[in-house]
Amino acid sequence: MSVALVGAGPGDPGLITARGLELLRRAQVLVHDRLVARELVQEAPVGCLLISRDGLAQEQVNELLVTHGRRGRRVVRLKGGDPFLFGRGGEEALALRRAGVPFEVVPGVSALTSVPAAAGIPVTHRGLSRQVTIVTGHGAAGDEGLDHAALARTPGTLVVFMGLEGLGELSAGLIAHGADPALPAAVVSRGTTDEQGVAVATLATIADAGAGLRTPALLVVGEVVGLAEALGPAAVAERLVAAL
Repeated sequence: MSVALVGAGPGDPGLITARGLELLRRAQVLVHDRLVARELVQEAPVGCLLISRDGLAQEQVNELLVTHGRRGRRVVRLKGGDPFLFGRGGEEALALRRAGVPFEVVPGVSALTSVPAAAGIPVTHRGLSRQVTIVTGHGAAGDEGLDHAALARTPGTLVVFMGLEGLGELSAGLIAHGADPALPAAVVSRGTTDEQGVAVATLATIADAGAGLRTPALLVVGEVVGLAEALGPAAVAERLVAAL
């Protein structure tokens, strides 16, 4: 394959897949996200052209992949998490397909499960949650926003990507449409990395509890959050902001 869309995992460089690391070590061109671990970028071989995606529009990224792919170079597009889960991997794959450039998709460990797990939160648990709903809190231009009413009625665990900036509005919207203000909630910042921070509170107080945490961050809402105190590693538990 001339282009590989590779998931780098949620932050810990050790969570990239074996296939992803193999392709990375053979790359001639590496286009990488800003938040990809520096240790992974350094795995690229000597002479590899390194291109940061930071500051580039998605159309520019697509053009880079097509241009270098057409030249027959071994191109790796290294993306945080999984390429097809809020990673715009689908857009890049379609651009390559339209251009007739061969490509491969290498799934990555998604923040969906790994980041909550790093804080001791299983997104499903018998007797507590048999359903997971995933949304992004970062809307594109023209989006109508999240359907708070529908989300408030949905059982199980709610996981919100990129929801830190609008956390107060999100929690207030859910409560206004019937969600229990006492429902356990957690914000996990920079999950799986040495900079991980966790705030655990109720849905009504999570915005205040999560103040000061840095992006990227994941919001988890549901009864499974109550397991964090028992299941979270000691290093994480010391940083918990408990308001339950």
